[in-house]
Amino acid sequence: MSNKTILVVDDESRMRKLIKDFLGVKEYNVLEAENGEKALEIFNIEKEKINLILLDVMMPKLDGWSVLRQIRQTSKVPIVMLTARGEEQDELFGFELGVDEYISKPFSPKILVARVEAILNRAYGKDTEVKNYDGIAIDEMGRTVSVDGKKIEMSLREYELLKYLVDNENIALSRDKILNNVWNYDYYGDSRTIDSHIKKIRHKLGKKGKYIKTIRGIGYKFETK
Repeated sequence: MSNKTILVVDDESRMRKLIKDFLGVKEYNVLEAENGEKALEIFNIEKEKINLILLDVMMPKLDGWSVLRQIRQTSKVPIVMLTARGEEQDELFGFELGVDEYISKPFSPKILVARVEAILNRAYGKDTEVKNYDGIAIDEMGRTVSVDGKKIEMSLREYELLKYLVDNENIALSRDKILNNVWNYDYYGDSRTIDSHIKKIRHKLGKKGKYIKTIRGIGYKFETK
């Protein structure tokens, strides 16, 4: 039985039941909240056991953006936004706030479960190997990054982007290739979101941020030499 707990936040009871039923088949523990205020209440009580949040954008009392902002003040738990909106600027805004993935309504419940499993596997994988790149240590089991022994905080998306770059060390990667491999599935948003994430990662890596090279007209490359 899975020991992972997922908080499903949506004001439509039928939608919550649908998601809960499909997640239940995979034996995930599911908590439910019908609005943003209830979501924060549950999260503050159960934050130590919640492994992922499925969060609707448009809700009464407190919308998904507000909930996201408050949770990100204290937690890096993976958050997937459920939204009927498809505007590019909305997605860019969400990624700036710390969204890990988008799923647009209407969606296939089976695809939703597949995405949830993929994100959980990335976030809580069991690979015990720790790789070191000239002072940048990546612990794949703990999904942590340290620079010269000092742990730095990264969102799931920032971690996945950095890991993809170092896994392809010395290889120039186009923005399209990065989107396809890091954002996964059929993300059609503006590639500028990559530039925004790279900027944040460089800042967090400090002096080691120089290892992420900008390749003009192509994209980026991780190179320590």
